[in-house]
Amino acid sequence: AEAQERGKKVVLAIDEAHLLSGEQLEALRLLMNAELDSVSPFALILAGQPMLRRRLRLGTFAALDQRIALRYHLPGMTQPETGDYIAHHLKLAGRPDRLFSDDAAALIHQVARGLPRAVNNLAVQSLVAAYAEKKAIVDESSARIAVAEITAD
Repeated sequence: AEAQERGKKVVLAIDEAHLLSGEQLEALRLLMNAELDSVSPFALILAGQPMLRRRLRLGTFAALDQRIALRYHLPGMTQPETGDYIAHHLKLAGRPDRLFSDDAAALIHQVARGLPRAVNNLAVQSLVAAYAEKKAIVDESSARIAVAEITAD
């Protein structure tokens, strides 16, 4: 209420929203209904995995789903974007030179479908595999070991 009086819009951003319980989603719906459907008291940003969209479409959460004004699905990266993404993270970690072969980056991209979290996991496991084999560069065989490690169950 105080923010509205000052002409400010409150924004509540929730990452990993697919992990919210039913009770938590219901609480958000009730908060959004605080002004009896006239004006939402705040903007709500829910970021999460695709299962969030499916959960919200269930009848249980229809009222909350109907209040969503904009939906956006972030597509996976392209293969060149995946290579650039890996290189960028290596630079941030202090490794500006090339560390992943093109074949390793291509395999990581293919298995991860360009999804950043999966790319991160496979890249880290590939680094571990290359280190264990005392390799100076992460090659396709190191990436294959990482794929086998992550997909094994």
